[in-house]
Amino acid sequence: MRIRNTEVRLRVIFNYTILCLACTTILAIAIINFMEEITPMLVHLHTQAQVGCNGHVELCDRRYSNITQIATHDSAFVGILPTDDQDVDVTAQLDAGVRFLQAQTHRNVVGTLSLCHTSCFLKDAGSVESYLEVVKGWLDTHPKEVVTLLLTNGDNVPINDFDKVFTASGIQPYAYVPGPSHDPSILDSWPTLGELIGNGTRLVAFLDYGALDTVPYILPEFLYFWETPFDMTDPSFPQCIIDRPGGVVNDPAQSHHLMYIVNHFLDTEMLGMDIPDRRDARKTNSATSGESINAQVRLCQQQHDRAPKGILVDFFDKGDVFGVQDALNGFENAKT
Repeated sequence: MRIRNTEVRLRVIFNYTILCLACTTILAIAIINFMEEITPMLVHLHTQAQVGCNGHVELCDRRYSNITQIATHDSAFVGILPTDDQDVDVTAQLDAGVRFLQAQTHRNVVGTLSLCHTSCFLKDAGSVESYLEVVKGWLDTHPKEVVTLLLTNGDNVPINDFDKVFTASGIQPYAYVPGPSHDPSILDSWPTLGELIGNGTRLVAFLDYGALDTVPYILPEFLYFWETPFDMTDPSFPQCIIDRPGGVVNDPAQSHHLMYIVNHFLDTEMLGMDIPDRRDARKTNSATSGESINAQVRLCQQQHDRAPKGILVDFFDKGDVFGVQDALNGFENAKT
């Protein structure tokens, strides 16, 4: 009996030791991240001036499908913990020039549709309704801007529940609804940015799974896009293969009729889990010719004959993601 009690105590001590080590590791990473971010109090983000359409007169006559945009991956997860993918909040992201937001949704323990990182027990960044209210408020004060929103539906929540929070937030009237002449298989059937702005439909919203015609302003992502693989741990990003949806994977010829998204965010391993690689973000988001984003996008252009619509990144404020965006959109003095 005494030996058994000793074994139980040793197991308890061992389990607490492992738990303490894990917590200490996470705390140490958070402290290191915090120290990096406050020197000198984050990267200074310049607010983009309201000129033309999405900051450029040249974009007013260009079709939505023919404009490359930097997109903030997990835009709602802001902070210094391993569960965070961005340094500044959504308003600051939009002010800096981001016009493509991506966010994960799940139901939390009380049933609220929330912005959660894999699980609401791991990270709950608040309700989807509150998030949409922030985006709506920003659109209210920026009448020449078009924002793309891509939500993931991790819990297969019915589309009517998304409709409710879009309506309650007040953002629904901004959402673009494809007309009868808009054919998802024809890239040139998209309106121009100028037309979207003129019609007051300055939000283009997508849902990865669960969208239905009964809510026509929330568009099914994979009717319009395909994506490259995500959760990459190879910093060279050596491929541009079609990862989703399955129908396009099985019939790659369909990809020529769709926009596409490059998942260009790097993960690293901690305690057997993949977490965002914050320490290498400047290199991952570098605009230097032949490196990182440029290298992967050029590979994609070679394989698929056009630039991506969206480039999903973590920690967008590190590196020079907008230099890459400008170059892909053909603006003078852009970095290549």
